[in-house]
Amino acid sequence: MSVRAATPADLDAVAALEEECLGADAWSRGLVEAGLAGEVPTVVYLVAEADGPDSPVVGHAVASIVADVAELQRIAVTPTARRGGHATALLDEVVARSRAGGAERLLLEVREDNAGALAFYAARGFVEVDRRRRYYRDGATAVVLRRGLRKGC
Repeated sequence: MSVRAATPADLDAVAALEEECLGADAWSRGLVEAGLAGEVPTVVYLVAEADGPDSPVVGHAVASIVADVAELQRIAVTPTARRGGHATALLDEVVARSRAGGAERLLLEVREDNAGALAFYAARGFVEVDRRRRYYRDGATAVVLRRGLRKGC
């Protein structure tokens, strides 16, 4: 498995992951294309490949890093590749790039009914700091999580 910066050549794979994993909350192909083209300078797209370079893309992550705050906007792994360490590898790379970019904390939102994701993030040092009612298109609430990024956090 490997994680690398996504390129415009990954558009089909990332757009497909959005649809497959995020359904009604998926970003449009145009938005993904703009991000992969570098049109949003504070945003980094990453992809996870199953068996290393040139193997199929099985996951992606998107993070925004601005000054002392980073936000994990997306992380998704295709169902057939879950529990293989891809999400952990993507998150680890987001953390590393966020620290390198000067961020002191990493924020994200998770659906309150996504027990698996909540447990995943809790095991990696994230704590709940807020809730956003009716955050998702279907009216579901988002749990806002935070993790410190300074050394020792």
